[in-house]
Amino acid sequence: MEVMSNVLNIATLASIYLLFALGMSIVWGTMAILNFAHGSIFMFAAFVGYLVVKQVALPLVAVVVIAMAAGALLSVLMQVAAFEPIMKKAKNAHAAELQLVIGGIGLSALPIFVAQRATLSNPFGYLKSTFQTEYYDIGGLSISNLEIIILVVGWGLGIATAIFLKRSRQGLALRSLGVDPEVSSLMGVDRTRMALSGMAFAGALAGLAGALTTFYLTSITPESGNYILLKAFAAIILGGVGSVVGLMIGVTVLAGAETLVIVFSDGGWVNAVAFGILFIILVIRPQGVLGKKEVRRT
Repeated sequence: MEVMSNVLNIATLASIYLLFALGMSIVWGTMAILNFAHGSIFMFAAFVGYLVVKQVALPLVAVVVIAMAAGALLSVLMQVAAFEPIMKKAKNAHAAELQLVIGGIGLSALPIFVAQRATLSNPFGYLKSTFQTEYYDIGGLSISNLEIIILVVGWGLGIATAIFLKRSRQGLALRSLGVDPEVSSLMGVDRTRMALSGMAFAGALAGLAGALTTFYLTSITPESGNYILLKAFAAIILGGVGSVVGLMIGVTVLAGAETLVIVFSDGGWVNAVAFGILFIILVIRPQGVLGKKEVRRT
């Protein structure tokens, strides 16, 4: 039964990582934007939910919707105010990628600063929410309603997104931007509109992950987004940039490795796991498990 409990913990943690990293991977893989402000969007969206719950007791669904809306709005604002102007003014694609990384790092500091000032850098959570955690015994395994929600939402959205990108017209149009933006524009793909839609989707997923993580851990800090950002980066590299199926593999390996470290040690090395995995994959297979040797973001 202990084995089943560990499997449940791995699946739940991987689901949280998947929700966080999914939007980041898509934006990086299709629009060549490695958004290092994604972690601050995750945190600030959850923080907006916290501010609302302080005033009005709300159920989990309402808090999640608020966080998703806040994440989508913040992500779109960053795209319009910073990322799009950088891409237009950059001399070439390589220069644009470097400038986008630096711009993302700079943007990430602003939401963190606001949250730090408001909370005095203390953890915040949804203690006033009306949501109540309930536990069920399934074959001797104890599982909560919150874990069920995280598992269903996380893996469900991951599978749905993979199908959407492979089968739908909009998904194919978004993927075409990663292959050749100029040719896709000539074929009628509105790059600006698709970029805004992609950023809004990524921000909404970050907000969803932020709210569910806050409920799951009972609280997070203004710096929590930075920690999960590094883990998501490792999972994306492991699976292959832009590959949703690869990302699912990446988050599972990462969550499994971290859980094993906690089970068989005092847990002191758990935060080093992501860096270790990232180093190994960069040495052995830089393109990731399902990535391509060519630098083609599809």
